Amino acid sequence: MSVVTRFAPSPTGNLHVGNVRTALLNWLLARKHGGRFLLRLDDTDAERSREEYAGAIRADLAWLGLDPDGEERQSARGSLYEQEFARLVAAERVYRCYETAQELDLKRKVQLGRGLPPIYDRAALALDEADHAARAAAGEAPHWRFLLDRAAPIAWHDGIRGPQQFDPAAMSDPVVRRGDGSWLYMLPSVIDDIAMGITDVLRGEDHVSNTAAQIQMFGALGAGMPRFAHAALLVGTEGKLSKRLGSLGMAELREAGVEPEALIALLARLGTSDPVDPALDASALASTFDLTRFGRAPARFDEAELHRVNAGVVHRLPFARVARLLPTGMSEAAWEAVRPNLAHIDEAAEWWAVIAGPVPVPALGEEDRAFVEEAADTLAAQAWDDAPWAALTSALKQSTGRKGKALFLPLRQALTARDHGPDMAALLPLIGREGALARLRAACWT
Repeated sequence: MSVVTRFAPSPTGNLHVGNVRTALLNWLLARKHGGRFLLRLDDTDAERSREEYAGAIRADLAWLGLDPDGEERQSARGSLYEQEFARLVAAERVYRCYETAQELDLKRKVQLGRGLPPIYDRAALALDEADHAARAAAGEAPHWRFLLDRAAPIAWHDGIRGPQQFDPAAMSDPVVRRGDGSWLYMLPSVIDDIAMGITDVLRGEDHVSNTAAQIQMFGALGAGMPRFAHAALLVGTEGKLSKRLGSLGMAELREAGVEPEALIALLARLGTSDPVDPALDASALASTFDLTRFGRAPARFDEAELHRVNAGVVHRLPFARVARLLPTGMSEAAWEAVRPNLAHIDEAAEWWAVIAGPVPVPALGEEDRAFVEEAADTLAAQAWDDAPWAALTSALKQSTGRKGKALFLPLRQALTARDHGPDMAALLPLIGREGALARLRAACWT
């Protein structure tokens, strides 16, 4: 059976790293098996759903390279929900209830006081049609609950958590439709998964109890259930759920210079014991994706680690990938020269300014000024070949006896006004003969 996965965000806000991880894992699972990855916008909350958020979700997925193979919107599927809901009404698998939130809260407190599980007591099942008619005449609109079958445990093998079992007698019949006719998450999601041919539901562990109820919904609608897997939620470096993780969006990461390849490389391995490898792109990660590698322990997300991975990614990016992001005039040779010293692409501009000049004239000591003056004379006298740095330093080592830091640092300071940076063998040809001579001469007179 071909694998079909889905990512089902609500367009009520921007994606954060936890959402993106869910999208990525579903994309990887589908690509591993040559299947399909679908986007479903769960936009039944008309008051909070916004078109700009839907557009931002698409844009973020595109930035990450997680292009879906199809898209559905729940707001366009109302007739399907009505049709399937009517089937459940006819089969007496949903029923009308009228308790207010305050009444339900009171019932829970009483049950807890008696040492009983705080679940719905199914009092509404005792109402007859006359009772419903009287409530309707009084202007009361019912909400609807799905009637769980309590005859046997609900069990499934979870792709990450292993064997799972829930006792439906210890569960409340979930509300699936509000009094105003609007839908809650549970039932439309099942209806959509059936209609869209979803074979694998991969989501966060906070949905485990939802899965138990939804398994019965699949059965009540005459459908086989998909395979389920529930990944551990992300936590911060302090080892607990972090508000920052819930607000760390893609726009903020882009602003910080994070490349999509780095975020993909890190999120694909969080929760496993596999090392994070900046060299692996999404396709390579998909080929080795394995749900059994994920543990049940919380997955720690560390922004500092993300930036370390980002540096590793930047060090491998080809010129064609970054050319449009670089300063005007910066060549492929310049990119390759400075790339090993970058943690973020935008830092290339700083080094391009060093190459293109002018640079500040460093304040050298008397001995170093004399040394730099000799360097200028040596450079002026020698041929400018394919390896001018090696030729210059070799000649100076022989003529002055300097070596190591005493040889290289004053030259670097005079040529770049920096104490460290990219390999001078790569920088000097980019600075050019005339530029290098001008900088060395200037440093002699500070």
